[in-house]
Amino acid sequence: MTIKHILKLCLLLLIFSCASSEISKIEGKRIVINDSLETNQAIDDFIKPYRLHLNKDMDSIISYAPETYSKSDGQLNTAIGNLMADAVYSEGNSIFNKRTQKNIDFVLLNHGGIRSIISKGNITTRTAFQVMPFENSIVVATLKGTQVNLMMEYLSKAKRAHPLSHQVQLILDKDSAISSATINGEPIDVDKTYYVATNDYLYDGGDGMTFFQPNEGLYVLDYKIRNILIDNFKKRDTINPKKDERFIKLED
Repeated sequence: MTIKHILKLCLLLLIFSCASSEISKIEGKRIVINDSLETNQAIDDFIKPYRLHLNKDMDSIISYAPETYSKSDGQLNTAIGNLMADAVYSEGNSIFNKRTQKNIDFVLLNHGGIRSIISKGNITTRTAFQVMPFENSIVVATLKGTQVNLMMEYLSKAKRAHPLSHQVQLILDKDSAISSATINGEPIDVDKTYYVATNDYLYDGGDGMTFFQPNEGLYVLDYKIRNILIDNFKKRDTINPKKDERFIKLED
């Protein structure tokens, strides 16, 4: 018998040996996580100082709300939405101007991005996390006037209180058609370039806002909306946001 035949015979014996052996089974077991699970005291003792430190930071008082503010307190603009858009303008424009020597023309955010009320009483860091739990950051898109007009058309049809900063005034007639649309008191100029701040979710087309692209340029501020709120709250003892005339519908 040649070496070649011997090798073939060994291979056959190995195959038959594996086939006849018992196959190992891997079984899974479902473990329900509930109150019946006992706390690992050693682990709990280890993380306790970090948990206490985090809670102390999150519960630190940074401002005061004289009323409760909700995103449902207005049809086309709300006090909390106006506060958020104006905060993004104030804090974001400071950074944008230092980097570019230009100014943001206005801010557009989304109504659905407001995830909690601001309750009457002390405002804490935790409040900002509750209002904006997402990691959304601010970007500034360079848009032509024609794109800004598309934005106004979108808002008139959406009929939602998407937050707009105070530089914008959009007025709808009784049939919800645009009666007037101005930026800083001036009609939208189709030949002008506008610097519009928004969040990265909307810039990527979220909520059907496709008018941000294509554009004439993009500036990434690397500034989370949540951090903007915290910084803005810290600058005043008491917030005082109001519904106003920035986005309204005429009844007559």
